Amino acid sequence: MCAPHNPSGKPFCCDICAAVPVAYNQEWGYLQAHTNLWHPWRGDECTAEPQDPEAMRKDTPEHMCLLACLGPEHCQREYRTVSCRQFPFFPYITADDRFIGLAYHWDFEPYCWVISRLGEVTRRYRDEFISTYDALFAQWQEDYESYYFLSEDMREEFIRRRRRIPILHRNGGDYLLSPKSGRLERVDAGTFRKFGRYKENPG
Repeated sequence: MCAPHNPSGKPFCCDICAAVPVAYNQEWGYLQAHTNLWHPWRGDECTAEPQDPEAMRKDTPEHMCLLACLGPEHCQREYRTVSCRQFPFFPYITADDRFIGLAYHWDFEPYCWVISRLGEVTRRYRDEFISTYDALFAQWQEDYESYYFLSEDMREEFIRRRRRIPILHRNGGDYLLSPKSGRLERVDAGTFRKFGRYKENPG
């Protein structure tokens, strides 16, 4: 749905110039044994914008690695990484330390179709996302802390923008969250804001 709006012709989530996938080391071991779809990210595979491989590797947790794939035209969906499956969402953790549901990476608002169509996210996807991260957080506390700080960054940014944060809650409801007070207002996901080309164009 978004590929026609990307100069590369690729979906933004599959474009190495837009987002570099990460994988748990265990994932990479599994993928190496089962598919040729993935290879270690080299840092020279994007010519659109300069990237700093050393800085990106330094910012990657030790239990994870940066990968690149053969591209969407060769995608084997059963061998996607967790980071591919979750995009553009991340686990939202409140200021009082609760994982309540899904938020999205706000930098992709103008580009990612589903951010402008949050009502299209299925309950099954939401439930599987939440159960996956419940399990991952039980194993890796550093992942929880990383998403806590990412959620904090989102609160600060949305305070600056004077906007509330859309939340796909683990209880099945859809909410707007006040980044200052943490107050939740239940809403219809179909009323969430649309962005960029997706304001007028449904496709």
